[in-house]
Amino acid sequence: MSTTHQPAISNEQALAFDKEHIWHPYASLIDPSPSYLVESANGVYINLALPNGEQQAVIDGMSSWWCALHGYNHPVLNQAIIDQSQSMAHVMFGGLTHKPAIDLCRTLVEITPAGLNKVFLADSGSVAVEVAIKMALQFWQSQGRGEKSQLLSLRNGYHGDTLGAMSVCDPVNGMHHLFKDSLQTHLFTEAPSCAFNEPCDSSAISDLHKLLSENHQNLAALILEPIVQGAGGMRFYSPDYLKQARALCSKFDVLLIADEIATGFARTGKLFACEHADISPDILCLGKALTGGYMTLAATLCSDKVSDGICKGEAGVFMHGPTFMGNPLACAVANASLNILLQSDWENNIARIEQGLLDGLAPCSDLDAVANVRVLGAIGVIEMKEAVTMADIQALFIEHGIWLRPFGKLVYTMPPFVISDEELSQLTTAICSSLSHYVSK
Repeated sequence: MSTTHQPAISNEQALAFDKEHIWHPYASLIDPSPSYLVESANGVYINLALPNGEQQAVIDGMSSWWCALHGYNHPVLNQAIIDQSQSMAHVMFGGLTHKPAIDLCRTLVEITPAGLNKVFLADSGSVAVEVAIKMALQFWQSQGRGEKSQLLSLRNGYHGDTLGAMSVCDPVNGMHHLFKDSLQTHLFTEAPSCAFNEPCDSSAISDLHKLLSENHQNLAALILEPIVQGAGGMRFYSPDYLKQARALCSKFDVLLIADEIATGFARTGKLFACEHADISPDILCLGKALTGGYMTLAATLCSDKVSDGICKGEAGVFMHGPTFMGNPLACAVANASLNILLQSDWENNIARIEQGLLDGLAPCSDLDAVANVRVLGAIGVIEMKEAVTMADIQALFIEHGIWLRPFGKLVYTMPPFVISDEELSQLTTAICSSLSHYVSK
């Protein structure tokens, strides 16, 4: 006989159940990597429950996959959830609206690059990309140009885990190459070869120019991650490349989709990475840090040209509508999070974190196993010469009092913006010490 009541179990029993039954991101259930039990989190610290019954506080160098800008258990964000829950936790967005969503969309229209005047709220970053792709395709269908149904993407790019998003991730080196035979076929151009602080000469943009020139009649949009290619390699590229890509899209009548799910909300030192090149895309994807890491929420913004083009077409409407679109709880906490960010001295704060990462990670360059150390804004990357073993290196990080989640050859950190100088120094010192121990084994 089933019951909804679950008796209390020990931490050991909880972890045993987790290991046997619960799938974690990019994890095997046959030979899973260890998962660490979190009892609480506060500020920049995650409090882990240890097997001996004690707790260990570790500095979160990941901002919970780049979304917890203001750290954990923030009183203002906590209160926003409480206050909103007392009026309504959710209401359908079809035919109804509410102030939390209206206030959020007003802010997004105000702070994003010029011309992005229409906002579509969705559930997650991957869905924001799906929405952007559908917007581009429906726009051209509405113009009577259904042949413009392909997308162009950058190699080493990453845009999410759903089917449409996977189809524009790197088809060879990306994590989704196993599905290439089941995905719609799109075009890919060479990843930008010009580094962030370098100009972009004609050779660096020539492949993009060639593909747009030869295929623009069939291309709906170019999709890219501005300035920072995230999960595809943590690569930083020249704003000049982005500026020229914008110009080429305009020249060849191809929409530009900017995926700022990882880079949005000041992570790169600008409020949005597009600002490094002073460009505005036709469609912009936002997510991750939108709610300060409290709830899942994403947004896809577009220009009047795109929205008018869609709504004047055969359907007369945009053909998408998630059940939890515009969730009031998520919108309320997003408003609170954006208020905290925008009312802070975020530019100087990101510059402070950038300098701390530059100084603190520099010693890692002396390790023979390290290929490159690079920093941009509140992003620090140590690229190893060989892929690291996740379980081994994660255990070392925890021993040194920090939480990181490397992948492949990349050991990287994106700390919460509330991290103090002392905590940042502890984080970078622990990273270098852990790597030194790891490569010496």
